[in-house]
Amino acid sequence: MLTRREVESRIGLSRSSIYQRLKDGSFPQPVRYGSRTVRWKESQIAAWLKEQEDKYLRKNCNLVDP
Repeated sequence: MLTRREVESRIGLSRSSIYQRLKDGSFPQPVRYGSRTVRWKESQIAAWLKEQEDKYLRKNCNLVDP
């Protein structure tokens, strides 16, 4: 499980960018541990990063899905 700061470091987004994406549904939801503690599953963050990379490559490198 990753803290918000660990997620920020891995994906290169600020806290406000992460929470904006959470609000619009374009980022994995965290698991809540009490009222002030959240953690993200490492596998979900890795999958999200892969999805972002794939989108970028399809858009900018004229790649098609196999």
